Amino acid sequence: MRILMINHFPLEGSGSGTYTKNLATQLAKLGHEVCVILPENEADFPQYEGVRLHPVFFTDPARPQDAVDGALPFNFPCFTTHPRSVVAFSDLTDGQMDAYIRAFKDAIADEVRTFEPDVVHGQHVWVLPALAADCGVPLVLTAHGTDLMGYDKWPELRHFADTAMEACSKVICISADNEELVREVFPAHADKIVRMRNGYNPDIFYPQTLDRGEVLGRHGIEYAGQDVILFAGKMTRFKGIDVLLDAAARYEGELPNAITVLAGDGEEREGLEAQAARLGLKRVHFIGNVAQDELARLYNIADVDLVPSRREPFGLVAVEAMACGTPVVATNQGGLPDFVNHEVGELVEPENDVDLARGIVETLGRALGDAGWRKGIAAYASGSYSQAVIIKELDSLYRSVVGLA
Repeated sequence: MRILMINHFPLEGSGSGTYTKNLATQLAKLGHEVCVILPENEADFPQYEGVRLHPVFFTDPARPQDAVDGALPFNFPCFTTHPRSVVAFSDLTDGQMDAYIRAFKDAIADEVRTFEPDVVHGQHVWVLPALAADCGVPLVLTAHGTDLMGYDKWPELRHFADTAMEACSKVICISADNEELVREVFPAHADKIVRMRNGYNPDIFYPQTLDRGEVLGRHGIEYAGQDVILFAGKMTRFKGIDVLLDAAARYEGELPNAITVLAGDGEEREGLEAQAARLGLKRVHFIGNVAQDELARLYNIADVDLVPSRREPFGLVAVEAMACGTPVVATNQGGLPDFVNHEVGELVEPENDVDLARGIVETLGRALGDAGWRKGIAAYASGSYSQAVIIKELDSLYRSVVGLA
């Protein structure tokens, strides 16, 4: 089967990008032909075995000299933020939006003509899948949650989402919370909903025995036997990192041997660093973005992973951490309660630094006192959330949509 995927973001640096990359590479392993249309603002972008990439190039204003010839003269737009762009869809001028639409419409038409896909899989119920609505190929969508935030924030763009939902055969929801939101926003299309778990890449995220000092040292952190508390993700408000820093001000005194490592970047990083300084935090380290293989190493040397989000449509980072055997402390909202429980960590109340600090202290104590816990956490993730397992469900969905089932 030939599958054309369309994503609003590069395949590194965002949850939907990682989701798309994981699906594409696993589908290729099953023998499918896969092409992904995506935005890029770097000439030297990652390639993936068995996956054809069709980039639409944009210009990073911080590095205009590196722009590819013919690139659109602005950066790709986002719902919240991305490590390589802080442009929101609402920031685009009418002319920029027209250029954005024209570039992706041309890319879609080109691949429909040359790649001849059997099915189009659009990521997000948003602008780009709407451009494929009349291409004559069955359309499947995945709702990622940030698209629904965009639907709420930007009424002037809702017609794209409405068009995509009207045209699609099925819409995949990645959590119970995600499904509830889709039903609420698009009640007329509730019959198209398919619940399908998100999954992690088992080729990258798995238990490893590593030198903690060596891994931390690569990020300028001197290791002297400390316990490691880790956060990984975009530094945007809905991730709740400000609440985490307030919690750190509480647990630093109670956990004198613990350090907190924050991996990621975004428009809130500068403010968060100022907050950490204002709180007098001595053992919080901002290390910026890391590649997925390095993120897997960080999960493996961490004692606890944190997902303090205000709203998390699914929470792939939590599953990736669990796949490495790391217990997770996450907020009790969004998609996280679907898979985080006392067997693998702790759920805490969102927007509550007191409860977050409690959960971290208790989970770290349990992790240090139960050497076998990590093995059970990794087995749970592998059995239920490995992309190698979930991809078979997606294969069956594609076949039903194109009439091969």
